[in-house]
Amino acid sequence: MEVKIEPTWKAVLDQEFEKPYFVQLTDFVRAAYRNGTCYPPAGKIFAAFDRTPFDKVKVVILGQDPYHEPGQAQGLCFYVPPEIQAPPSLVNIAKELGHMPNLLSWTDQGVLLLNATLTVEAHKAGSHQGKGWEVFTDAVIHALASERENLVFILWGSYAQKKGAFIDETRHCVIKSAHPSPLSAYRGFFGSHPFAKANAYLQEHGQQPIEW
Repeated sequence: MEVKIEPTWKAVLDQEFEKPYFVQLTDFVRAAYRNGTCYPPAGKIFAAFDRTPFDKVKVVILGQDPYHEPGQAQGLCFYVPPEIQAPPSLVNIAKELGHMPNLLSWTDQGVLLLNATLTVEAHKAGSHQGKGWEVFTDAVIHALASERENLVFILWGSYAQKKGAFIDETRHCVIKSAHPSPLSAYRGFFGSHPFAKANAYLQEHGQQPIEW
């Protein structure tokens, strides 16, 4: 199956695109976009990969579901355009950092902003879960964990931590804490210093830190 995705990722994931689950997933997504309003815009479903090539990834931040209100979802977890009001989780990320971050600059520096599910129906959180996206993004994480060395995986909340449970922590840095959502931010996200920890690990392994 021909999938429009950044070339280094295409080379890594090419076999995935031929598997029956991905063909079924593609049929489902096409029908969903044809018959209703879905996010992100179709051309941005693979934006995380297009902005951060496989061989440039240094840090992976794992989200769960795209935002599901107009103008929000752009194919990058936690990111919304500057003209859109920041959702609560992003506000809390900014509080932990001490400033509102430019997530696009993160992607340019090697931060993969990956949602576990890459599409969603408007106004219906989680509506495209269980359709195959999770299998695909598991394959993405497996490829990074097995083919790259000394990456940082930032796993916020139990969902992300379960999804990244197989990552070899002798080869990579895995940073875990509560999720930045208002429901859990005060239960272990605030004060967890994920960005400082990530940069310390990168520098220990001879890599440029991220300008968060």
